[in-house]
Parts: sequence; C-alpha cells; structure tokens
Amino acid sequence: MIDRHCEAFVKNLATEYPVVAITGPRQSGKTTLAKHLFSDRDYVSLENPDARIFAEEDPRGFLAKYRSGAVIDEAQRTPGLFSYLQQIVDESMAPGRFILTGSQQFGLMSGITQSLAGRVAMVQLLPFALGERYTLHLQKPPVELDNALFTGLYPPIHDRDLQPARWYANYIETYVERDVRQMVNVRDLTAFRRFLRLCAGRVGQLVNLSGVASDCGITHNTAKAWLSILEASYIVFMLPPHHRNFNKRIIKTPKLYFYDSGLCVRLLGIQSPDQLRTHALRGAIFESFVIGELMKYRFNCGLLKDFFFWRDRAGTEVDALIEQGEKLQPVEIKSGQTLNRDFFKGLNKWTALAGPVAIRPTLVYGGEDRLESTGITVFPWFVSPGEIFG
Repeated sequence: MIDRHCEAFVKNLATEYPVVAITGPRQSGKTTLAKHLFSDRDYVSLENPDARIFAEEDPRGFLAKYRSGAVIDEAQRTPGLFSYLQQIVDESMAPGRFILTGSQQFGLMSGITQSLAGRVAMVQLLPFALGERYTLHLQKPPVELDNALFTGLYPPIHDRDLQPARWYANYIETYVERDVRQMVNVRDLTAFRRFLRLCAGRVGQLVNLSGVASDCGITHNTAKAWLSILEASYIVFMLPPHHRNFNKRIIKTPKLYFYDSGLCVRLLGIQSPDQLRTHALRGAIFESFVIGELMKYRFNCGLLKDFFFWRDRAGTEVDALIEQGEKLQPVEIKSGQTLNRDFFKGLNKWTALAGPVAIRPTLVYGGEDRLESTGITVFPWFVSPGEIFG
C-alpha cells in the first residue's frame, strides 16, 4: 500500500470522535485506507447485497453484530441506518468506534447531518496527491509532465500498473453512470455522457450553464442538476471568485475544474501524452491539476479549502488566491516550460491593487527551475504544495 498523507490526521480524529467518515470519489482508496488504519475493527461493505438487505430490514440486529465498532463501507447505501447508529453511539461515546466510508457526497452527508451531527468527523480523500505517488524533493521532475497529466492519479492505475485510457473508460461506464442512476433518474444517459464531455471541454473556464445546456440539448435546470451530480460524485468542483473588491469590475462566476487530470483527458478524447502536449486545452488541464493538488494538500491536513480565483472584466486574472489570515497569497499557474514576462502580468497587477494585503506572490509553471524574480517566487510544476502554502 502507498502511504497517504492524511493518515496522521485520520488517526488523530479517531482519538477524538466516536465516528469518522471518509468520503471521496470511487476508487480513491477509502476502503484501503480504512482497513489499513483500523485493521482491528470488523469490516462490512454495504455494496454486498446480503449485508445491505440485513441492514435495511433489521438495522438493530445488523448493528448489534458490530456493537463494539466496525468499518462500514459505502454507508450511504443504507441511509436508514444512521438513526440507529446514533442511538448506539450515544450509549457510549468511545472514540474511533465506527469508521464510515462513502462515495456519494450528498448521500453520506445528508445522513450525517440529520442523525450524527456533532458525533462524526469528516475526511475527504481524493485520488493520490503527486507527492504520495512520487518523491518530489528532487531537482528533476519524477515523471514527464504530460505523462503525469495523461495518467492521472487514481490509485488503481498506479497500484496495478494499468493502461490509463482503458481504466478511465471503464471508470466512466461503471462508476460515474452508476452513481448518476442512484442519485437521480437520468433517462437519457447518452445526453449525460455528452454533458460530461462538454464539461471537460470547459475545464478551467467560467461556468456557463446556459451554454452547456444549449450545446447538450437540455434545459438550464437539468444542466444545473447534472453538474450537482458531478460535484457530489467528486468528478468536478467549482472554484469561487474572491469576494473582496479590489476594483469595481470583478467577475462573480465560479470556474469549473476536474479533480483528476487523467479523467478530464480521457473525456476530451486525448489518446496519448504526445497528443496532449499540443492540445489546445493543455494549459487549462495543467491549471486544473495544480488547483487539485492544492485542494488535496488542504484536505489531507484537515483544513478548509479557503482559496479562490480573481478576474476582472478586462480579463486580468490570478488563478488562485489563498487566504492566509488577513492576508492573501496570489498564485499564478502557467503550463509553459520557458519563463516569459507575460507569466507575471496578472500577479503584478493584482499585487499592485491589493497593496499590503498581498503576501508571497507565487508562480507555478511547467518548467523545472526554482527562483525568485522581481519579488515573485517561481516553483516547478512538481513542487510540494506545502512549499507554496509556506
């Protein structure tokens, strides 16, 4: 098993809360992590039809079997179990008693907020961080950038040395569409597949639901509902614009990103790292990759996301603003391997507008060098996010 950066955080939560819930996309390693850290607990998966029927028809009897505690996998499959679990937990608030995992954010969270509020600690486990798969404290990158973007970071690809394109195709069919059918009645799965591909084609762009709906041949409300499904399944996420007005012309629409670059690449029909190298969306895919790495770092440390983007109506943009107390750290992301002056324009303009609020302007780019340039710290693409956050 490849060690996960959140292990110490999860273990600590299990000393403080009677229930720890690990949520994230399918195949991100939730079950492996829970079994590894809590090998002394009984394990039961509610994906198993017999176990699920037992839990649905006789929840008291089911939980009596695991009264001393257990790892309950895919807990959102039996939402009625949460109320009965609350009763058992309230009888004894022994820490780390139950470990729940779930792949559907809405299903698991709704059960927790209704029945287990105050009794449960939440952990979001995304696919591997780059630093979990590779050693990053190197002068040279651990892998070629386009290979990293193309392969993505879902654990099965790396654990079993699978072909990325084939694995992602199966993932889309067997997991994404299965989750869709469980969460909402999508009658036209062909239209949903088209919607998913259209979202990939808009990675790194401002969300325009009307445009996506029109291109897909669905209503605005349907597009909104389907986007919520993709968020709940940990396929995409929205990065909000920063709320502070450094001028009167800021954009107020969120941007769309994918949690995993390999999945996005597959949906775009890119067949190889060489094809990705010259693709029109390579820069947006790289931006999504870096933002995703920042999110993984925050989640693995048990911290809130607390970062945004900034763009004015003239098109001047900073890809990420990280809240550091009362200060803001701007981060610009460029996929080019050769530094040029244009890379710094957005950072310089925003820093001038923000004044004393701005700290540690940072550029992450597709090259290999680390340096300081006119007050801006430049990092290579394989930098550990901890270095960015300082």
